[in-house]
Amino acid sequence: MREPADPLRRPPAGAVHEARTAAGYWRQLARNLAIAAAAGAFLAIVNAFDMEAPLSTRLLYWAPLMMMGALVGGALASLATRIPAARQNLWLLWALISLGVAVVSLGFIWGYTELLWAGGAPPLSALPYFFFTVLVIAAAMTAIMIAINRPGVQTHAAPAGAPPVRFLDRLPPRLRGAALYAVQAEDHYLRLHTSKGADLILMRLSDAIAELEGLEGAQTHRSWWVAREAVEEVIRDGARVVLKLRGGTQAPVSRPNIRALRQAGWF
Repeated sequence: MREPADPLRRPPAGAVHEARTAAGYWRQLARNLAIAAAAGAFLAIVNAFDMEAPLSTRLLYWAPLMMMGALVGGALASLATRIPAARQNLWLLWALISLGVAVVSLGFIWGYTELLWAGGAPPLSALPYFFFTVLVIAAAMTAIMIAINRPGVQTHAAPAGAPPVRFLDRLPPRLRGAALYAVQAEDHYLRLHTSKGADLILMRLSDAIAELEGLEGAQTHRSWWVAREAVEEVIRDGARVVLKLRGGTQAPVSRPNIRALRQAGWF
């Protein structure tokens, strides 16, 4: 990747880098808490589990519990991602965080239920059902949080002697032999940005990324895959990051991908 000429667009160092990293952490935490609060409001409005209480009481019950679960889930996610198997297996990561949130939160939820309902907590005989309910909600919220915060897939250069990249066979005839810069999802189609121009093919982005293994690149956004060598400049505008590619195309970088690409040395 060519070094940007503008020093303001280079990766920050020292205290500035740490400040931006901290700011990104707090933005992500605030977003996760907002999502959890919205989920709590939804459960209160639809009156999940048919609680015999007014809406105000249901809101006071669900919103704090969901936000507490988000905090616990965030802490457990930091621990779970240190396990190599969990980093490589999304289902295992989801199961570990969901179970952990349910176990850690159960006592607090039980006590909060008793406090809010003034002695109306479920009897101990209902503990298995109570735990199952907490686990189901924890699993649903964990899935939502993983989907929102998980960075895109990164593809890697092929080792010597590896077969050609499968996806390159899908280039239309007029683009054959071109350098692939980016793949952009447009409805049911993919727009291929190359050194010979652009064209559309009918394919899903997830299927394309699987066939792009062998080219150094990454899914920078839910609708973009970018070849690393195609990046000419990293443009920053506050929290917004855009990659300027050869040929002038600009590819957005979603927030969950900024940290992942920075760690991978893209900028």
